[in-house]
Amino acid sequence: MIKVQTADFNIANAIDELKQNHQDLGAIVSFTGVVRGGSGDQKITSMELEHYPGMTERELAAIETKARARWQLIDCLIIHRHGTLVPGDNIVLVVTISKHRNDAFQAASFLMDYLKTSAPFWKKELNTQEQGNWVKAKQEDLEATTSWQNTDEREKDED
Repeated sequence: MIKVQTADFNIANAIDELKQNHQDLGAIVSFTGVVRGGSGDQKITSMELEHYPGMTERELAAIETKARARWQLIDCLIIHRHGTLVPGDNIVLVVTISKHRNDAFQAASFLMDYLKTSAPFWKKELNTQEQGNWVKAKQEDLEATTSWQNTDEREKDED
């Protein structure tokens, strides 16, 4: 399930709603991303998140489909907010449910790596100096995403 919204979300309610009617689950993994406050004289006062409605949901649904094909998931949820957020606000929630913890952990990690590097969101941090900086993917996030792609290539070669 994909939700792109301005409204905040309640983590416990989202998980409870997702696990309803699933008697065969054995693992629930969740990740919640929040707006950081920064440090020193570069404290973040707000973050603006932009996206293209329609395209964003299609892209997130496509990556969710890849995760479902790769791991044995019972269910999955991605909630990503847009608009203006302040430090401490929730940005993203990823929840994966499976019979076994490894599938849930791996799928959640895969989805978050994608969201950090390739999801069609544009993030601008505003700081106390009233300067805005567009957020770029960090090197370690890019490397994590590359490792998933390399794993895909190795699996194709083995087939």
